[in-house]
Amino acid sequence: MDEKTQRAPRDPAIRVVLQPKDTNNQGTIFGGIILSYIDLAGAVEVGKTTSQRIVTAGIKEVNFHAPVFVGEVVSFYTHTTRIGKTSVSVHVDVESLRGGERVPVTSADLTFVSLDQNGRPAPVIKRES
Repeated sequence: MDEKTQRAPRDPAIRVVLQPKDTNNQGTIFGGIILSYIDLAGAVEVGKTTSQRIVTAGIKEVNFHAPVFVGEVVSFYTHTTRIGKTSVSVHVDVESLRGGERVPVTSADLTFVSLDQNGRPAPVIKRES
């Protein structure tokens, strides 16, 4: 990523402020809390592609780069990386606002599957623009 791309304004899929109830025994935000928001942000991104029922099929990779602390504003940035026959893949970057600085804290790649009324994989029907 070049400097212009890194500095370009982006809109997060979701933004949250993490609370004391979200901490682990180390006093930082529990990774599972971050994962749940990653899943939610990914689903928001898939909702731009289709209005069908979708489920998380897998999280290919999650990388924790830095801890998140109570009270920080955490932003979840998403983009679709692939639209397959029955699935949509999404990349999520997570940044925390710490002392006025944006700190990369986590990234993940997810795959969502479109389901029919019987809960079976179904072709992705793209939203009309």
